[in-house]
Amino acid sequence: MVFGKIDYINLLPFHLFLKKSSLQNAFKQACECQKSVPSSINKKFKKRSVDAAVISSIESQKKSIKTLPLGIVAQKNVRSVIVKKGVCKKDPASATSNVLSKILNIDGEVFIGDRALKLYLQDPTSYVDLAQVWNNRFHLPFVFARLCVNKNYAFYQKLAKRFLREPKKIPQYILKDYSQKRDIAKQDIKDYLTLISYKIDKKEQRGLKLFLKKARQLR
Repeated sequence: MVFGKIDYINLLPFHLFLKKSSLQNAFKQACECQKSVPSSINKKFKKRSVDAAVISSIESQKKSIKTLPLGIVAQKNVRSVIVKKGVCKKDPASATSNVLSKILNIDGEVFIGDRALKLYLQDPTSYVDLAQVWNNRFHLPFVFARLCVNKNYAFYQKLAKRFLREPKKIPQYILKDYSQKRDIAKQDIKDYLTLISYKIDKKEQRGLKLFLKKARQLR
């Protein structure tokens, strides 16, 4: 089994959960080999070179794709999906966020992930937080990605249920390691992770359906 891993801080609790689990080492090592940015993981999933992955919401809408109620969700603001107003420029690592900026009619350069978080923390007044604008306008959470499965659905279903039940605690040594590698303060990482939730419940589903509807209207 091979799982596609988005290598961003927003999924750190899930990656840590996998690392601590009793899963076979071969599975864990395969996750590390497949880690990349969202747009790349989307392609791997589409080509079926991974069994499952947390893929961009915009790419998860096909009826043939099996989904689970786990994803990357911002209830209000998020800090890691931002736009610097000015000349329009997509983030090549993104799929969903580029579409979201169009839906919200916010022109400028899109940034996502850890790079975006670092930029925002350095100068928050220079950037627009897309999740916050979405929430202000529609009063719904925004689902950036969700867990999708090509095969071994029952296995990933159990895995998702276990993760969603467990408390999300990051050990200090892990925070220190990520802080050094991503050049973001430990407290900023902790504060950021409080903005991220993972369960896609009824309200999150409503937000997701509204986004996908508006995305289709852009075509």
